[in-house]
Amino acid sequence: MLLVLALALTGCSSAGDRGTAAAASATGLLRAVAAGDGSAACALLAPETVAEVAESAEKPCSEAILEEKLPAPGRVLGTAVYGQRAQVRLDDDTMFLGAFAGGWRVVAAGCTGRGEQPYDCVVEAG
Repeated sequence: MLLVLALALTGCSSAGDRGTAAAASATGLLRAVAAGDGSAACALLAPETVAEVAESAEKPCSEAILEEKLPAPGRVLGTAVYGQRAQVRLDDDTMFLGAFAGGWRVVAAGCTGRGEQPYDCVVEAG
């Protein structure tokens, strides 16, 4: 019984830690873009998102990401973790992330809700 309780408490702590890590990646991306550091920004994107950003702009991700109309870094209003996926809500942005071997990576950024419709995102995998 004590082992089950310990595992349950560890699971709760782990989810909070995962949410904090996802939020750090999300805000890190926006800070890198705001600082003009395209290489650091692209390092925080999921591989498929890096490819889409570069392909759609026909230039390297490190250049293209700086041209995207992403909002300035803001306060984290909430984080939800669903297994290997996370949603981070900020003042002026909602971001979607995936868990990869190297940590949380941004799959979509600059997203705004549209009621019952899917989010509209400035940056996302194709």
